[in-house]
Amino acid sequence: MAETYQGTVNAPEFPTGAEWLNVQRPLTLRDLRGKLVLLDFWTYC
Repeated sequence: MAETYQGTVNAPEFPTGAEWLNVQRPLTLRDLRGKLVLLDFWTYC
């Protein structure tokens, strides 16, 4: 774990046509820049 990582990796843009809840319009990465984002991954099993 002492390795140093160099460079950056940009997150991909959200796919078009994705369903969004509780927002007026689809979000973009630019909308979220500089904000704390909580990711909640869930699935039906």
